[in-house]
Amino acid sequence: MPDQPPPNLRIREVAWGDFEGLVDTYWLLYEERETNPEIGITLFGSRPSHADEAQWFARTFERVLSGASIMRVAEVDRHVVGNCLVNRVGATADSEEAHVGDLGILVHRDFRGRGIGSALMRATLAACRGRFDVVRLSVFSANAGARRLYERLGFVPYGHLPGAVRRGGRYLDVDLMRLDLRPPHANG
Repeated sequence: MPDQPPPNLRIREVAWGDFEGLVDTYWLLYEERETNPEIGITLFGSRPSHADEAQWFARTFERVLSGASIMRVAEVDRHVVGNCLVNRVGATADSEEAHVGDLGILVHRDFRGRGIGSALMRATLAACRGRFDVVRLSVFSANAGARRLYERLGFVPYGHLPGAVRRGGRYLDVDLMRLDLRPPHANG
């Protein structure tokens, strides 16, 4: 069971000023990948530029404002230490897949194992209710800690993709998980 989240943890909706903290946390993953090749997030071959990240953030922020995405951030002592993002799968709100969200989560390496990821996901999933009927995610099969967290939150496996990620000369398997947010009577 994870530790209790720090008392100075605040989970809130993303703000425009969160960009630098989010990018710094993300960029650390490229260093971490060198010592831990099984780090549980898919990365580009090399670290994106600041301009690339600014474009990503602007698009993501626009999607949050339009309702196509939900993003919550975790901050400790007013420093962003993680985020959880759910993007609508369908291209438009009237798409046949608009009820499905794709979830990704990232917690700064110095703040993992403190219950922040769990608190961040709970807040994000609460915001998803009424906007998405199904939330899906993928997780590296070797990332047992993340899989346990997702299962505690109600996610169930629905698939396994051997060799889904090629990192260097090594292939890593990915498990697919989903959470049904529909009311019980709608699940038939």
